[in-house]
Formats: sequence, structure tokens, C-alpha cells
Amino acid sequence: MNEVLRLQRVRKSFGEELVLADIDLSVPEHSVTVLIGASGSGKSTLLRCINLLEQIDDGQVWLDGHDISAVGVDADVVRRRIGTVFQQFNLFPHLSVIDNITLAPRVVHGVDDHPARVAAMALLDRFGLAQKADGFPDRLSGGQQQRVAILRAISTNPRLLLLDEVTSALDPVLVAEVLSLVAELRADGMTMVIATHEMGFARRVADQVGFLHHGVLREIGAPERVLDSPETRELKDFLTSVREAGRL
Repeated sequence: MNEVLRLQRVRKSFGEELVLADIDLSVPEHSVTVLIGASGSGKSTLLRCINLLEQIDDGQVWLDGHDISAVGVDADVVRRRIGTVFQQFNLFPHLSVIDNITLAPRVVHGVDDHPARVAAMALLDRFGLAQKADGFPDRLSGGQQQRVAILRAISTNPRLLLLDEVTSALDPVLVAEVLSLVAELRADGMTMVIATHEMGFARRVADQVGFLHHGVLREIGAPERVLDSPETRELKDFLTSVREAGRL
């Protein structure tokens, strides 16, 4: 199986604080890697390093065999191949739903308006949002806004999709509809790296689960191994806290 993403000894500090320590990670094509860990463990920073929103201090990040962390690499060109969705929806409030989705295909990728709108409507229809196409973000529920944000991210057919705690800003009732969309993208073969606190979701969609603790990737493996048979004290303690909070 082809390797879409590879991280080799990636390090990142903010001032004197080391937030990522020698991260090694391989993400095969058509696979889902889920990152778990407490808040502040480095999950979001790792995703931001992958899409070059943060510059790494050492190591290498490879996308389809190309070192995208090398000096002189055009970050904007790289980001055209990576879709990213953050905790907050970040939809443009002055644009309709369909205009939010078609913006990147038209402006960044040069797709003409009509085919861009046809493709966007196909996405909206598939995921039950066609009736919201001409509405504006402030008229959508949080779950609908996050689903639109995900559709916007995949509208350019990215090579890799990064999802950073996409359910953390939602009420529990709305979480399921977002996770259902992500599960469907997994079934389509979308290559994804996902940071989440939803352990049940991690178990359901992940091909591999990685546990970050204080910037160190302490364990990585199949979800049943990592979640059911943790090897390190740190992961055992984390899973105990998650279980006590009712999230496992």
C-alpha cells in the first residue's frame, strides 16, 4: 500500500517548551490514523505541522514521497493537496453554503463556476444538506456548519484530510451526524489523520490509533490493541480518565 504521509523525527518547540518530540508516523493510502491524548498533548500542533501552518524545528514531513518540510517549499502549493478542518467551523459568514464550498475550487484550483457548483450540489445532496445550499452559516446548526466545513475541505479532492477535534465545539446531540459523515468518507477511501476525544469513534473508524503524551507518540497500533491492551502507564491512566468521564 502506498504511503501518503510520513513524519520522521519531527520536533517542535514554542520558546523553551518542547511540544513535539521526535515524532515518527506513517499514514498509508486509504487509511485513517486517529490521534488521542489529553488536551495539550500535541495533537493539534502535529496537524498544524503537517499542513505547514507551523514550521517544524527538526525532522522531515513527506507527502507522497516529497519532503514538504524542506527549505524553499511553497506552503500554499502543498496546502492545495491537504484539506483541513479545525475545531471551529471557520466558514465565511458573508458567503452562502454553496459559495463557501465552491470558493477553493474556483479561486485556488481554477475550476469554472458552473462545474464547481454542480460538484458542490452533488456533495450537499449526498450528505443531506442540499436544502441549505443558498443559506448562510448563521442559519445552520453547529452540526450542519461543521459538516459544511468538512465538505468544503473535500471539495478540492485533497490527497489528505486533517480533522482537528471537529466535534469538540458541538452539543452531544450533534456529534453523531458529524461522525457519520466522517465514517462515510472513510468508506470512500479518504486518507485521514484525525485528532479526537471520541474514543468510540476512534475504535470504529481508525486503522491505527496513536497516543500522544506531552508531545511524545507513546503508543501506536490497531485500535483494539491500543484501546484494549495499553502498554504504557500513561495510556492506561488516560483511558481510565476517559472511561470515568463516560467517553469510552
